Amino acid sequence: MSKQALVLGATGLVGTQLVRQLLEDPSYGQIIALVRRPLDSGHPKLRQVVADYNRLEDYQDDFAADAVFCCLGTTMKTAGSKEVFRRVDLDYPVEAARLAREAGARQFAVISALGARESSAFFYNRVKGEMERRVRESGPACIHVFQPSLLLGERQERRTGEAAASKLSRALPFLWSGPLRPYKPVHAATVAAAMRAAVRLGQPGFHVHVNRDLEALAHEAEVR
Repeated sequence: MSKQALVLGATGLVGTQLVRQLLEDPSYGQIIALVRRPLDSGHPKLRQVVADYNRLEDYQDDFAADAVFCCLGTTMKTAGSKEVFRRVDLDYPVEAARLAREAGARQFAVISALGARESSAFFYNRVKGEMERRVRESGPACIHVFQPSLLLGERQERRTGEAAASKLSRALPFLWSGPLRPYKPVHAATVAAAMRAAVRLGQPGFHVHVNRDLEALAHEAEVR
C-alpha cells in the first residue's frame, strides 16, 4: 500500500533534496508540498499547495499523512529580527507537529541543528532546543529530530560559513577525523536520505539523530 508524505520547506536546501528522493521512492504514492512559491515540477506524484504559513491550521487536512517532514529554517540575516527567526524556526515547526498529531499522522521528522539546547549561550541553539522540546510535547507518537552540522549543497542564498566549510571539506578532508568528526559538514542529500530512512523504521518515541549518525542512516535508505 503506497504512503503519503507532507513536506514543509520543500524549496529549501534539504527540502528540495527530500522531495526529489520521495518522488523517486516507490513506497510513496503522493507527496504534498506546502510551499510559498510553486516548485518547478510537474511530477504526477507531487501535489503542491501554496500556503500561508501563518495560517497552517487552514491546511490541517493535508497533515493527515503517513509522515510529515518539516525542513523549515532560516538565518538571522535573512529573518532580519529575532521575532521573525523564532516564528520560522520555532513556531511553524511546533504548530506543524501539533497539526500532524491532531490529523492522525503517524510520524513527524524535523530538522534542528548541532548543539541545540535551551540552556545554550547562543540564541540560535536556544531556539532550536526549545523547538525540540515543544515538538516532543505537541507531536505524534513517533518523532525524529535531526541535528546536522553545517549543510553542504547549492543554495539560492549565499551563506559564508557554509561556503568556507565546503571548501575546507574538499581541500582538507582529514580535518574531520578524530575529535572533529561530530562537526563534519554534511550534504543536504545525506540529511534527506537519513530522514527517509528513520521514518521508514517507524519506531515510536522521540529520537534525536546527531550529525555523526546521518551518513549511516542515509546508507540504510539506499540499501533498501
